[in-house]
Amino acid sequence: MSSPDADSSEVLLVEDKESLRKMLRLALEQHGYRVREAADQPEAERALQSASPHVVITDLKLPDGDGFGVLRAAKSGNPDLPVIVMTAFGGIEDAVRAMREGAFDFVAKPVNPDHLLLQVGRALQQRRLADGSLLIGDELARRRGAPLIVGEDESLRKVLASVKRAAETDTTVLIEGESGTGKELVARAVHALSPRSQGPFVAINCAAIPETLLESELFGYEKGAFTGAVARKLGKFEGAHHGTLFLDEVGDLSLNLQGKVLRALEEKRFERVGSNTPVQVDVRLVAATNKNLRTAVVGKRFREDLYFRLSVFPITVPPLRERRGDIALLARHFVERFCREQSKSAVLSEAALEALQAYAWPGNVRELQNCLERAVILAGDTIRPGHLQLAEPVQAFSTEGALGGPSDPWTLIDLSGSLAEASRRVLVEVERRKIALALAETGGDRRAAAERLQVPVRFLLAKIRQFRLE
Repeated sequence: MSSPDADSSEVLLVEDKESLRKMLRLALEQHGYRVREAADQPEAERALQSASPHVVITDLKLPDGDGFGVLRAAKSGNPDLPVIVMTAFGGIEDAVRAMREGAFDFVAKPVNPDHLLLQVGRALQQRRLADGSLLIGDELARRRGAPLIVGEDESLRKVLASVKRAAETDTTVLIEGESGTGKELVARAVHALSPRSQGPFVAINCAAIPETLLESELFGYEKGAFTGAVARKLGKFEGAHHGTLFLDEVGDLSLNLQGKVLRALEEKRFERVGSNTPVQVDVRLVAATNKNLRTAVVGKRFREDLYFRLSVFPITVPPLRERRGDIALLARHFVERFCREQSKSAVLSEAALEALQAYAWPGNVRELQNCLERAVILAGDTIRPGHLQLAEPVQAFSTEGALGGPSDPWTLIDLSGSLAEASRRVLVEVERRKIALALAETGGDRRAAAERLQVPVRFLLAKIRQFRLE
């Protein structure tokens, strides 16, 4: 009888006792699984190199090597590969250690085949969810370099479906969403899944480069075009020839540059700074913004013709607060990743997970990632709420999505004096807290903080001095 979870899935079974290995192999095969066998760690490592199993089952005690070595070999090749460990009675402590190192689960010996089959089915289900967040599965992702976009929420699945549809065309894509939601990951996914995947992916942040330099960055310049132009320089448009050009924070382009980008889009050609000779390019444009471009168009801050040219295929990336069910999944993913990078072993405590799920995450996934990288550095083998160093006290979300708490925050605000005086005090405190939060989220990177706050770097530096936030 074939299991609905099998789908010709391959299981690597690592067990030195031939009789037990044969019994488990027969049980797995009867449920539709393909089984590859190994008797020790070296044999298992060779199997992992020559095949791509969907699940690994390994005994912790092996004659040559051990199950921990098999676990590490499996995870080094594919962090999402589920590993189930088998342990004899009395070896529960080792099994718990294996789970801390990334094992999916453990089964105690003597092994109940029905229980093991249930665990394999659960592991495959989790693997399918992970593969679903990889856009189109591991194999094509590895081949084309599609980024890992983690999440199960329906809103994110709609984004991924839009990415696939957009990738099939050569049309311009506009990705909208708050800072830190992963707009560049979506842009890279569009490129990786498109026929242009073998071409370059060139990204430029329009908000991070002064306007006086941005034109030459986009279109390049000729030798002698201005003081310091000692040689010809190719711009981002030329660098993205036969590939994809990603204009991040396109809403920060000046009106003058908006016109030049529109012409380059429509005519597929432009002139370098200091030249009248047109340069022909074949570029697919993907743009992103954290601004409301429709409002900017109404306010005459963004060209209507460029907006309509960019938004042929719009994709809106939801903020983390609108897919709160993904917080735990993302948190475990980041902890596993940073533990692997730092050669550490740490797990999230239930209290830490509750704190993460209750926090507002104004900086979205980027803030969550920075928070957990810091926590892995600070923690021992268990990450607790104190290691998270959340920027504000944890507050629960109400069912309407608004912040709620046990007390009214207005009781903490000094409303004495005139309206102007009270308003000024509130504004100053909001500025101080917002800037401190941005600096915390970006690890003290002032340019990145200015980009997040959408203010000039000089303005931010002045405020940092004013509020003594150095």
